Amino acid sequence: MKGSYRIEESKDDGDLEKPFLGPSSSSTIMASSSSISVVVLGTFFAVSGSYIFGSANVVQVGFSSPTQAGIMSELGLSLAEYSFFGSIMTIGAMIGALLSGHVSDIIGRRGAMWVSDILSIAGWLAIYFAEDAWWLDLGRLCVGLGVGFISYAVPVFIAEITPKNLRGSFTTVHQLMICCGVSLTYLFGTVVTWRTLALIGIVPCVVQLLGLLLVPESPRWLAKVGKEKEFEAALQRLRGKEADVSQEVAEIRDYTKSLQLQSEGGILELFDWKYAHSLIVGVGLMILQQFGGVNGIAFYASAIFTTAGFSSGVGTIAMVVVQVPLTALGVLLMDKSGRRPLLMVSAAGTCLGCFLLAVSFLMQDHRWCTEVSPTLALVGVLVYTGSFSLGMGGIPWVIMSEIFPINMKGSAGSLVSLVSWVGSWIVSYGFNFLMHWSSLGTFFIFSSICGLTVFFVAKLVPETKGRTLEEIQASMNSFSSGK
Repeated sequence: MKGSYRIEESKDDGDLEKPFLGPSSSSTIMASSSSISVVVLGTFFAVSGSYIFGSANVVQVGFSSPTQAGIMSELGLSLAEYSFFGSIMTIGAMIGALLSGHVSDIIGRRGAMWVSDILSIAGWLAIYFAEDAWWLDLGRLCVGLGVGFISYAVPVFIAEITPKNLRGSFTTVHQLMICCGVSLTYLFGTVVTWRTLALIGIVPCVVQLLGLLLVPESPRWLAKVGKEKEFEAALQRLRGKEADVSQEVAEIRDYTKSLQLQSEGGILELFDWKYAHSLIVGVGLMILQQFGGVNGIAFYASAIFTTAGFSSGVGTIAMVVVQVPLTALGVLLMDKSGRRPLLMVSAAGTCLGCFLLAVSFLMQDHRWCTEVSPTLALVGVLVYTGSFSLGMGGIPWVIMSEIFPINMKGSAGSLVSLVSWVGSWIVSYGFNFLMHWSSLGTFFIFSSICGLTVFFVAKLVPETKGRTLEEIQASMNSFSSGK
């Protein structure tokens, strides 16, 4: 299995064995800027949750770092208690990720995001009113549960409501808002108290909670659960009052009918051979994303700069300045250059960044050009951060939302999200041990994994740009052609 895949075009519009209507149907799905106002609104409200993800997820760079001294002194926490507060969110996110797909299948994509909002609001309030470590940890756990739901529900919802020619860019806004959440929370934390920062965290939750009432549910989920009238009405609202959605309605309906011959997929069924390609791509990209060292670098950037002999404050600010613009550039390029080229360029850049960091530590170990090695470390971190933001940060979530058929999407999304969070925890936990073993060896390992990602994408990841979700899923999963 390699390269990109195409499905065979149907010569007979009534042939349900080949339910896609070829180029003629595709052309009607291309959206003009005047017909996507509801899609833009839906994306905006959805990615309000992504801001929560960013503000809560990156512990050292996000909520915890700028407020660490205030929390520890006011509540009298030990370093161990504070470390537990920082890490318990990941446990909550793992649980939330495991439940997110099933909950989204039962109550819808908007419903899952509403669950996330309620959990996150409860969590931020518990943190705000906390007078001891127990309430602080409970609040952090609730926020983690909410983030676990968001990590799956947001990209899937955006992918399912967006026209194919805009789907990649719109879905990648999820990653852009995560970056904004990290950056703005870090900046806010330098000027307000930690309790005020917790109240600020409630704002995007409320925006999403109320805003989603103004936009329709995912039409593909509505079709899946048999709500035919609501499905057509939702799609018409998303494409504009004057848009002809008959071909897209037929395509989604026919594909949904073909899926009704399949049982509702559980975790075990996901390992059936017919889903092997989708599973390898979805899980593989998440493993390579996390084990390429992103959380090692993001969570411990200050320590990296200090070890390399550079100012941690200057390095962290430089990371923020690089991250947001390059994530925005990735959004703009997503539906122009395609997913595969951006992924390969991004992975190659992260490989180079880790290699430069490894060389920096090698120079330090051997006392070579000691005045150059700190600058090389800074360049390495910035190259890695910029390259990761360009593609590897957001595109795996885009592809996850595109490649699984809707009868398997809940189980697959839960599994892929869980793999991402477990990988994040493993790298975060093990990074200090690896650095103690060998700073040089640590970043050579990360560089090698990033290099492997380039070959993985080249050989296994299909190009999904400009194709409907039904076309992508049928080309990757063989049941529709009876194989």
